Amino acid sequence: MHPFLFQSVYLAGQGKRADLPRSLFTIHLPFGAVKLAIISDIHSNAEALRTALSIIDRRGVDAIYCLGDVVGYGADAEECVELVRDRCAGVVMGNHDEAVALARGVDYLPKDARVAAAHNRDRLSDDQLAYLATLPLKLEVDGCTFVHATPHLPEQWQRIDTFLIAQAQFEHFTTDVCFIGHTHIPAVMANRLGVLRVRPGYRFLINVGSVGQPRDNNPRLGFAFFDTETFEYELVRAPYDVERTCASILRARLPKSLARRLKVGR
Repeated sequence: MHPFLFQSVYLAGQGKRADLPRSLFTIHLPFGAVKLAIISDIHSNAEALRTALSIIDRRGVDAIYCLGDVVGYGADAEECVELVRDRCAGVVMGNHDEAVALARGVDYLPKDARVAAAHNRDRLSDDQLAYLATLPLKLEVDGCTFVHATPHLPEQWQRIDTFLIAQAQFEHFTTDVCFIGHTHIPAVMANRLGVLRVRPGYRFLINVGSVGQPRDNNPRLGFAFFDTETFEYELVRAPYDVERTCASILRARLPKSLARRLKVGR
């Protein structure tokens, strides 16, 4: 990606656009919310997303943030884009959003994901594709940072798979908490060893897992609640109608492997 590439960046929840270089990844939005819900990696799984939003509505929050990959893998891209656009105060771009909306990075996806990306692209309207194409790579709001993969070089969609890579990320965000997705595996890491739960006085890198395609051998959807005042963090795991999602994938003639993996959480 060219470091001086300009594009229109969508400020989710404010109905504004601003022309910024893609090298200026962070959009700062006003501070105000206290109790947040953070969702990620929906992957065109409308059944899981509706279930997650129902739980969020019952619990009550001030704002919902989405860490990207709204689309990809699943069959219900249109509904997922509309729900996220309508319900979320802020949304960042994921690599599958980029692949579907901009046809960028498609060759790096697994074969079944490439098939799903083409399917999703054909199903989405021009307006929905434009929405995904103009999402920012990073949001900083309510004292938190939100990014799909990593705060360092978010456009490269890196995986945090070693302790050293994880620790290096703390140099690339200034808030106390940075929420990420991408790996579909929930995790919490503090800036100091021995800190085993989220609490004030430390800094945290938190992976909230995946709503639509968990990969920790647990097929239940995952997302998180976070209170910006008390630092109370809760990872939510909940069942949803996996069979209905699988049937939707098969009706769309997407690869059967995309349905099978949902049943086992891989």
